[in-house]
Amino acid sequence: MLCRVTLYVTLLVFLPGDIYSSEAENRSASDICSTHTILPGPQGDIGENGDTGETGKQGKEGPKGLTGDKGIIGNVGDHGLIGKIGPIGSKGDKGYTGRPGLPGEKGKPGTFCDCGKYRKAFGQVDVKVSQLKSSLQFVKNVIAGIRETEEKFFYIIKEECSYREALTKCRKRGGTLAMPKDQRTNSLIADYISSLGLLRVFIGINDIDKEKQFMYVDNTPVQNYSSWKVGEPNDGSGYEDCVEMLSSGAWNDVDCHLTIYFVCEFNKKIK
Repeated sequence: MLCRVTLYVTLLVFLPGDIYSSEAENRSASDICSTHTILPGPQGDIGENGDTGETGKQGKEGPKGLTGDKGIIGNVGDHGLIGKIGPIGSKGDKGYTGRPGLPGEKGKPGTFCDCGKYRKAFGQVDVKVSQLKSSLQFVKNVIAGIRETEEKFFYIIKEECSYREALTKCRKRGGTLAMPKDQRTNSLIADYISSLGLLRVFIGINDIDKEKQFMYVDNTPVQNYSSWKVGEPNDGSGYEDCVEMLSSGAWNDVDCHLTIYFVCEFNKKIK
């Protein structure tokens, strides 16, 4: 630091016995420099880059971006599980009567017949017809295996079908899947199953429309009588909406797509 310094010299005169001296008073830089100016030096060289600092804290989440473009449609996925069978539709309306056919040709004139001699033959025919009816009853109950009550016939069809197919085949024969609504009918069908050496058949009960609300195929609820096996119905697979009867007479809910034999029932015609 450069300073302009003014030194003051004091001459002192002392009396005898005193020491004569002359000295310059030395003072500190701040006392000596009455005024001073600090000038900036030239700019220094650029220093070396320091070490990389530690990673800072994660900043706040930014604003939501714009919606992106619609992506490409993906490949078609695998087929899902087969859904439940829909409710059985109602019987359709009767169709229109067709147009009458053309009249047939005129027949040949008949010949005179003395039928007295044929009356005995007709009587014998009546006897044969009665015998045939008795034989037919035997065929139904023994050979064909048909069982019956006072109001219905029951017939086991030995064709492995799904529930819907079984219902259709019974209807085509003029009946429907058997509906055991009392102990007597249930025991008759169970004995029928056992006598044929079978283990199980479809019967006309399901909860297709509403889970755990079992209905007969004539749309009446199962409420006054049932013969469920212990622990059933349990809907074990999640798709057990139809019912089979075992040879013991017990009922069990099963998958409607199962293919087994089935038993049809037919109303006896009232004469």
